[in-house]
Amino acid sequence: MSGEGKVVCVTGASGYVASWLVKLLLQRHYTVNATVRDLSDPSKIAHLMELEGSKERLRLFKANLNEDGSFDSAVDGCEGVFHAASPVFFSVTDAQAQLLEPAVKGTLNVLRSCRNVPSIKRVVLTSSIAAVTSVKNPPSLDVIIDETCFSDPVFCKEKELWYALSKTLAEEAAWKFANENGIDLVVMNPGLVIGPLLQPTLNLTSEIILNLVKEGRTEFPTFRFVDVRDVALAHILATENPSASGRYCLVGTVISASEVFNILQKLYPHLNHLEITAEKQLNIYPLPNKVSQENAKFLGISFTPFEVSLKDIVESLKEKNFLSF
Repeated sequence: MSGEGKVVCVTGASGYVASWLVKLLLQRHYTVNATVRDLSDPSKIAHLMELEGSKERLRLFKANLNEDGSFDSAVDGCEGVFHAASPVFFSVTDAQAQLLEPAVKGTLNVLRSCRNVPSIKRVVLTSSIAAVTSVKNPPSLDVIIDETCFSDPVFCKEKELWYALSKTLAEEAAWKFANENGIDLVVMNPGLVIGPLLQPTLNLTSEIILNLVKEGRTEFPTFRFVDVRDVALAHILATENPSASGRYCLVGTVISASEVFNILQKLYPHLNHLEITAEKQLNIYPLPNKVSQENAKFLGISFTPFEVSLKDIVESLKEKNFLSF
């Protein structure tokens, strides 16, 4: 469907998923109001300005998650809003300041701005599979997790799963506010996002892959992966399909770390240290529960094969000089 004549807003537009979202929206002829924290920082805006269609249909706005009313001008006159801005850290020194407050307060700031704009038909929030799967007593491994599952904030706090807690609380706050204020909200819950980078800087998930390849190590025994292009497209389809509603789990592949090393070894046979690592990283951990793809496929998503996503992110890391071999 063409976005000709339609204006949408993308918050946190310089981020990994959001940059792809801007790219695909411009390709579909939308006019995009993109928010970034610092308009003077080339690492935040240069790659966006290079996208096809940016000169004609990309407008940049400065906005901060912690500032009330910061998103008012960016969402004004929009038909759809994609709230992708949220801090992503797995390790923090001050969880409240670094993760929880920006995630929750920022989400409510964006929704408050949206509440005052009658032209907005739908808001799509980028949440995470971490807001779905973090519970004290996970279901047996043969159970397929779906959109009816919610993470337990008490458990997240006890285990200091701060990223999962930030996403869980932000999503909770968003649903409450949307229901109370008549906002049509749809939520995306992607797994660990991989695929090519548009932005010049390393994001957290790209760093995980970088460490896998460069150092042959990972702290994670298993993964739930999804391609960044699939995630961006799902956001757009959620606005273009009037019947889209609720949450959408986005996980293309559930895989062990040793299998990831094996695939990397096949793709790049000269990386001998990966072979050794794969042997050491025995599959002593069972794979986590599979995640339902039913809703995502109904939306129109055909998940990118994992090997394609993996090769594309490695080649992208090489192209941007984070990797050399």
